[in-house]
Amino acid sequence: MKRPSITLWLSLVFAVAAATVLLGVGHFLRQSVEDHFAHGDAEELSGKLELIRHLLVKVRSTAELDAVPQQLEDALVGHADLSVLLRDSRRRIWFAAGGADFPVALLQAAAAQPRAWQQGPRLFRGLAAAVPTGIAGEPPFTLAIALDTTYHGEFLDKFHDALWVALAVGALLMAVAGWGAAYRGLAPLRRMAVVARNVSANRLTDRLPLDRAPAELTELGAAFNDMLGRLEDSFRRLSDFSSDLAHELRTPISNLMTQTQVALSRTRSAEEYREVLYSNLEEYERLARMIADMLFLAQADHGLAVPHKEPVDLAAEVRQLIEFYEPLAEEGGVKLICLGGGVAPGDRIMIRRAIGNLLSNAIRFTPRGCAVSVTLEQGAEAVVTTVENPGPEIPPEHLPRIFDRFHRVDPSRHKSSDGAGLGLAITRSIIEAHGGVIQVSSGHGKTRFEFSLPRKTGGGGHDEAKGDGAASASRHRFLETG
Repeated sequence: MKRPSITLWLSLVFAVAAATVLLGVGHFLRQSVEDHFAHGDAEELSGKLELIRHLLVKVRSTAELDAVPQQLEDALVGHADLSVLLRDSRRRIWFAAGGADFPVALLQAAAAQPRAWQQGPRLFRGLAAAVPTGIAGEPPFTLAIALDTTYHGEFLDKFHDALWVALAVGALLMAVAGWGAAYRGLAPLRRMAVVARNVSANRLTDRLPLDRAPAELTELGAAFNDMLGRLEDSFRRLSDFSSDLAHELRTPISNLMTQTQVALSRTRSAEEYREVLYSNLEEYERLARMIADMLFLAQADHGLAVPHKEPVDLAAEVRQLIEFYEPLAEEGGVKLICLGGGVAPGDRIMIRRAIGNLLSNAIRFTPRGCAVSVTLEQGAEAVVTTVENPGPEIPPEHLPRIFDRFHRVDPSRHKSSDGAGLGLAITRSIIEAHGGVIQVSSGHGKTRFEFSLPRKTGGGGHDEAKGDGAASASRHRFLETG
């Protein structure tokens, strides 16, 4: 079933809103006009009533009373819409004019309150009152006056018909206006749909123009553009990663093929074959390390590298790593320094490898005669570890990608002894798996890696039975490849 469009829905809302407003305004106007007519009629009836009352009050004798009908007839000349009935206490009619048939209830009511009634096709509004005379002892007369208000009703009926026409036309116009406004207002969404349909792996540079977008859609458009930016960056990184991975695998495989072909080119002694196998073993070990690292990173990407947490004395681990890297540092004329201390919950082997990667990286790029310092600061919430070394600065354009897989600041340094370019990527994955944050800065002739590990475990008390298998396998690979 096809769902109704927003444009159609807004058009119907505009039409219903217009009809409701016009109905309300029409009812108000009709009621106002009707009240105006009623007020005007009441004033005219009251005026005529007072005129005739004044005439009767001046009557002092029967002879003067007999002359009242003629006086009333003369006074009502030119008032064809006015009906008058005058009768005495014995209900004898002294004067009657006009075509109104006064209701009995109106004649019996002594209060001078206007009342409307319908007489066939005609409409009347009238009032009645007891009117005294100036004759002593004469009971008051009953005076009834009515106005023919048929033309008022005809006017209101025409007004009602015109209102319905205006209602229909107004609702139609508002529906068209609503459709136009909605269609124009949703144009950015249609442009967004066009851009989304054109998105592909080879076309991720398109962006929505936000300068013409309404304020309500600016945030959505900005989020959409940000999404495209992230996709473009992810595809670029994936492409670079695939290219780098193929290059990294091609080198040892090419070496293996070349050495094997050379070994098979002629008959060799057992010792010579043994040397070829030793050489091939080094390439196999390099491939094994790379594959183990890639498996760990794949596990980290899917949240499967669950650390087995226990209190880890970071200072003790750093001192053991310094003792391990001491021969390499002495060979390069580099001094290793450890300052401070701290304890944080985590996987000892994983944390040891993260620090070891940073330490070996710092030793490699530290000039002879300088020192690499590892500083530990234990705060209330986290333990901050800093590995700092003097040496060549990392260009600012490389800092955002320094933790990417296979990323090298200087491609000319690509040697087998430098590893596969996964050390920093693994370090970041280990720190993030522990709920920490790692960052890098480089300037003034120094490079500084800093990461923090929370002192309290999050709500992630994972089921150890569930996570021990993957975690233990990962830790064993670290021991073998670290």
